[in-house]
This record gives sequence, C-alpha cells and structure tokens, in this order.
Amino acid sequence: MTKAELVSIMKKEANISKVAAEKALQSFLNAVTKALKRGDKLTLPGFGTFSVAKRKARVGRNPQTGKEIKIPAKKVPRFKPGTLLKNSIK
Repeated sequence: MTKAELVSIMKKEANISKVAAEKALQSFLNAVTKALKRGDKLTLPGFGTFSVAKRKARVGRNPQTGKEIKIPAKKVPRFKPGTLLKNSIK
C-alpha cells in the first residue's frame, strides 16, 4: 500500500477531504518521529508500540573484498505489534 492509497482510505473512512486526510497522516508521522527522536516510546493500545533501540558497534565484513570494517553504534526504530493487530492478521 502506498501513502496515496492510505490517504484515500482515510478520506473515505473518516468522511473528510483528501487534504484533511493528508494533513492528519502527516501530523501522525511527525508526532511519531518527534517522539522517537526524543527517545520516547509511543504506545497505541491494540495496534502496537513504536520505540528506539540501540545497536552496539560491531565489526563486519565487506562482502566484495572480505576486509573487516567497523560498523558504528546507532539508534534504530522498532515496532512491536499489539495483540489486536496480531490476532486480526491470523
């Protein structure tokens, strides 16, 4: 599903204009991004939890040359689906 398809579904389900649906989706995405940048956890009961995890620095290999390279530590976004979401997919 693309962002445009999601906006179209939101428009239809909420009975709002396409512009309003795009603004609502963009506001949601901005809120999630800001929360994760601060290191907060965002929980939507039944849907899931967005969080940030820390990856440790490690040594990897360049697949072409076989040479060892250092991979720096970094933060990565995580999503853990909620029970209702898991059960609705089964």
